[in-house]
Amino acid sequence: MLAAAMVGNISYWLINLAQIVYIISGYFPDAWTGFSTLAFKSLPAFVKLSLASAVMLCLELWYYTALILLVGFSKNPEIAVDAVSVSMNLQLWTIMIALGFNAAVSVRVSNELGAGEPKAAKFSVVVAVSTSVLFGLVFTSAILGAKNHFPKVFTNKPLVVSEASKLGYLLSATIFLNSIQPVLHGVAVGAGWQVQVAFINVGCYYLFGIPIGGLLGYKFNLGVQGIWSGMLAGCLLQTVLLLLYVHRTNWGNEALQAEERIRAWGGPSELPKTDDRSTHLSITNQQSSTQVEEEENQEKGQLQA
Repeated sequence: MLAAAMVGNISYWLINLAQIVYIISGYFPDAWTGFSTLAFKSLPAFVKLSLASAVMLCLELWYYTALILLVGFSKNPEIAVDAVSVSMNLQLWTIMIALGFNAAVSVRVSNELGAGEPKAAKFSVVVAVSTSVLFGLVFTSAILGAKNHFPKVFTNKPLVVSEASKLGYLLSATIFLNSIQPVLHGVAVGAGWQVQVAFINVGCYYLFGIPIGGLLGYKFNLGVQGIWSGMLAGCLLQTVLLLLYVHRTNWGNEALQAEERIRAWGGPSELPKTDDRSTHLSITNQQSSTQVEEEENQEKGQLQA
């Protein structure tokens, strides 16, 4: 276990160091121009977003840690923890695809909003979610088809294999939801909704999912399946709320807010040349057309008089 932890830490450090070298190597002169005091401009706003992102991610990770803790108090905890660990490892394998879409849609949405392209931002969300859902359906079908065999990849203990197989249906549903949820988190990061999503995580996970899991697992004696069902209920509620939030979003207003952030934080703001693809210009044109109509009405009134 110590060796595995050391390897994990070294891997994370290597990734961070490689990213630093990648940025400052000189291949992207517009992205890195050297150290400057301008880096500290509007720093509190960046700290606020960073802390909100950290809280959002920590609440996500701690939720699954809480699942392990709850399972540890059940009957035959060694078998139960082994079965849940097998299922969670398989879930983590499949969620890597969704995490890739998470990073991609986060960058895409932020770039499109910053460029004043609300329609393109919305379209990128639809494409990313739809594509990730297709991968989720494939993984879900694979788990359902091999629910009695996938535990054998991780263990040869008959009791663990049997207990993990019982979680097959719940695991497949969790994998499907987790093909959508990380993508929506990426949208939230790209649009700057970290604070709102952090509150959604608290409500769905810690005020809804964990209590339900505890009740089903211990009060109704459903064991590991009841605890996992509670976790799944929290994930389902969070996914539905995020989908509603994205669906009700006014992307034009989000583009305007992104433009204001760029101006406030000192970055260059380039508006598109075409009116139909720029929220800022469309609003200006609407105001101008309203003024023209008012002037025409005044002229007509004077002629009639």
